[in-house]
Amino acid sequence: MKAVVQRVTRASVTVGGEQISAIGRGICVLLGISLEDTQKELEHMVRKILNLRVFEDESGKHWSKSVMDKQYEVLCISQFTLQCVLKGNKPDLHLAMPSEQAEGFYNGFLEQLRKAYRPELVKDGKFGAYMQVHIQNDGPVTIELESPAPGAATSDPKQLSKLEKQQQRKEKTRAKGPSESSKERSAPRKEDRSASSGAEGDVSSEREP
Repeated sequence: MKAVVQRVTRASVTVGGEQISAIGRGICVLLGISLEDTQKELEHMVRKILNLRVFEDESGKHWSKSVMDKQYEVLCISQFTLQCVLKGNKPDLHLAMPSEQAEGFYNGFLEQLRKAYRPELVKDGKFGAYMQVHIQNDGPVTIELESPAPGAATSDPKQLSKLEKQQQRKEKTRAKGPSESSKERSAPRKEDRSASSGAEGDVSSEREP
């Protein structure tokens, strides 16, 4: 899943000459859904969008507050062309989720976004319609977001540190060799050796009349 997030002073969507959505200060989100996206990618993107720090705090410090911190508005637009791959100069859109699946997925995204924030502050365009999107970018500030590919290593520094520590412990264990308990388990017991030896004696006696 890909998203282009723009900090705006205002934004609106028009369909057939009629304005259907508008927001004031906040963010405008263009969202591209791929064939491989699942609920996991959806939840990741919702968290990223709502916690993205593109606003200043009360003292004027930049990159300190998210749209949730400021209680600003969010305008979401479905934008399947974000999933395009260029073939020469022509956009190839085979990686985008087909419209019949994408509509339900996009509605689920909006539902999750509203549930995590304030429903009345989350607006959207009209899925599948030919829209004119009017964006007054503030800054300009434009941030590209992309959910981790399925099966890709995490980019969370805390999680990476945890994985590194686990790997170090494994390497130390290998360097020490097998533990005493594993040595005991792998070594045959005294009685087993003697029993085995006796069994071999019986076999050899049978072979030699």
